[in-house]
Amino acid sequence: MKLRHSLIGIPSAQVWLEALLCHAPDVRALAVILQPFSTPPDAEREDEVTRQLQAAGFATLTVDLLTAYEEARDPDARYNVPQLALRIEGVRDWIAHQPMLRMLEVGLLASGTASGATIRAAGRAPEQYAALACRGGRPDLAGAKPLRVLATPVRFVVGGRDPGLAMLRQSYEHLTGERDWQAVSDCDDGFAVPGALAAYARLATEWLLRHPHAPQPVPDAVPDAAGQ
Repeated sequence: MKLRHSLIGIPSAQVWLEALLCHAPDVRALAVILQPFSTPPDAEREDEVTRQLQAAGFATLTVDLLTAYEEARDPDARYNVPQLALRIEGVRDWIAHQPMLRMLEVGLLASGTASGATIRAAGRAPEQYAALACRGGRPDLAGAKPLRVLATPVRFVVGGRDPGLAMLRQSYEHLTGERDWQAVSDCDDGFAVPGALAAYARLATEWLLRHPHAPQPVPDAVPDAAGQ
């Protein structure tokens, strides 16, 4: 499967979010990787996670939930979980209006504070998402009620030496829907030790493959190629 790689801008909540879309006509589904930061211009936008997802037949959409200006102006912008959740909803709306993407099932992957924002967004529109994989992060920032009402199947992949492990476990215990807990031993919250990111990629890909889900069509969707 030969993927086309396109740097795009996605309009969401009055800003343009930078993203990388990797797509081919014969993909099985779309995996959206949500990052609570802005990618530096010279940084690599693909890693072990996107490569494993693509090898399994997924198109990938890697989205920066903050702009470079916002990060430079406010170092705490990534903790504005309500704002990040609104932007995730905007990304989903954009996907629903793209002819080549709108009929694909959508799985979500999140890390950092995007874990909390993604739980909020998925909780408000469970019919729009097949599954969610959180790489540690701050799911607690979603709040207790969004965690309890989340209907999207969620897998927590955590570092066995994550200093926030107790907080992650507490958030996990709030979940009442389908859930799964996987610990990667000998790594902390950064997943920087050799093999840790590959382990997360395998576990996240497996979770998305386990939960096929037909997307709900959006009525009167209009093709919109803005930002491409």
